[in-house]
Amino acid sequence: MTETFDHIVIGGGSAGAAAAAKLVNKGNCHVLVLEAGHSHRHPLLDMPPGIFKMINGSKFMRYHRTEPQHHLDGRVHDIPQGHVLGGGSSVNAQVYMRGRPSDYDAWDDLLRQNNDGVGWGWDDVLPYFVGMEGNNRFANELHGTDGPLLVSDPGHIDDMSRWFVQSVQALGEPFNPDFNGLTQRGVGFYQFTNRSGRRSSSAYAFLSPLSSNSSLAVRLHAEVTRILIENDRAVGVEYCDKTGQHRVRCDGEILVAAGALVTPKILMLSGIGPEKELVSHGIDIVCPSPGVGQNLIDHPEVPITAFANGPYGYFKQGEGWRMLRNGIQFKLFGTGPVTSAGVEAGAFVNPANPDDEPTIQAFCVPIVYLDRDALDEVSDDYGLTVTTVVVKPKSRGEVRLRSSDPRAMPSVSPNLLKHEDDMAEMIRGQRFFRRAFSTGPLAKHTREIVIPPADDDETLRAHCKRFVKTNYHPAGTARMGKDGDPMAVLDARMRVRGIEGLRVCDMSAVPDINAGNTNAPAMMLGERCADLVLK
Repeated sequence: MTETFDHIVIGGGSAGAAAAAKLVNKGNCHVLVLEAGHSHRHPLLDMPPGIFKMINGSKFMRYHRTEPQHHLDGRVHDIPQGHVLGGGSSVNAQVYMRGRPSDYDAWDDLLRQNNDGVGWGWDDVLPYFVGMEGNNRFANELHGTDGPLLVSDPGHIDDMSRWFVQSVQALGEPFNPDFNGLTQRGVGFYQFTNRSGRRSSSAYAFLSPLSSNSSLAVRLHAEVTRILIENDRAVGVEYCDKTGQHRVRCDGEILVAAGALVTPKILMLSGIGPEKELVSHGIDIVCPSPGVGQNLIDHPEVPITAFANGPYGYFKQGEGWRMLRNGIQFKLFGTGPVTSAGVEAGAFVNPANPDDEPTIQAFCVPIVYLDRDALDEVSDDYGLTVTTVVVKPKSRGEVRLRSSDPRAMPSVSPNLLKHEDDMAEMIRGQRFFRRAFSTGPLAKHTREIVIPPADDDETLRAHCKRFVKTNYHPAGTARMGKDGDPMAVLDARMRVRGIEGLRVCDMSAVPDINAGNTNAPAMMLGERCADLVLK
């Protein structure tokens, strides 16, 4: 006999976990969560800096290899995505960032026509952010203190991070005590989704409190192969696990939250997508939707790395006697490097027009930090890496099917820095933060900028093409849009156009990416979608 649930959530990541918990808690619904990845319970995942031991190879991540990027001289690079309950929130650097009000007001302007009474402006989404947040410093109209998602100041701040903050101030940027406050501009210390040396992922925040609730079923290693659609309505899901192939049905709705690279794959395998793409793989067309897999947006990131002139930063702090010392300090006193996510400080700046909204986000990492396809280019030593990120990129990529085999990874082409405006912004950001290394305390504690070796346009362009990588924020591949927009996969209520009982609630749904990290917005989307279902 086929199992039946009220609702099925495909993907137990940041958005899926938040959506499932609200459907159970607020709607008293019987909900099934199907997660393709592993359990989130692992000591290295729980510790804030543990992911740095895993990021270049781990079962808790899937590494999507891009198609050759011709504008990057044919380069192929990785896009790691969480393969674990909690998704990105279980494997990320835990930076808590929501974006700025103008991000959401722009969504609202785009969706206002025929939005069926659903607003997406800042005033509409802020209550969700405040409600989920349990902040250990702020308590005001912008921040909550009683929510399940624990948000904290860094438990440990390395001297290199402090020197970075002071050096950027010496360039004329203000100190910003709250990047989720009234303005993003400035330099300061991030807040993080952890507390007392333990990660607060969506799995811990939203699903763990329901572990004994019979209304929630969570199945791991459950790879969804397609959504079952009858008479233009989503009625169930087909998935496989270690025991074989299974089918489950639902009386209510199916919420897709598999991430911006896998969500469009599942939709296309189910017959929802561009007709030419489906036909080329022998998939029956259930609902033509040309926008599925298009509009892929990601924040491009490029490093600046310098060697230190002394034993500063986190070099080898996770090895040998240093690891033992740090572990003992954490166990005995709850302090030390183990309480840091490894990325404590950052900045938002606009190098071209400082008083306008920031165009560049920076992360200060007190190590030599490079993606795994570039590790051999710089020797490991005491050092500092500042990564610059274009926060509102214009480049757009796509996700396509590699084959009709559900086990095949999708074909991904992110086109990072393909738009010339993005390249120009990145070069300005690189030039700005190179100056920080020769200003203030950093000038006294670094001996050589290794990459990029100079700041002329030709060198910086070549450097950006060689080292640009994902900031781990793919989005937009099944976006919301107004009525009449042929590329809008979803309406303003996150419903898949042309199919009843089916919604997308992860970062695939956004019409444009927010300025900053995307983990908190993904959770907001999950909660918002659950509310729309219940209404």
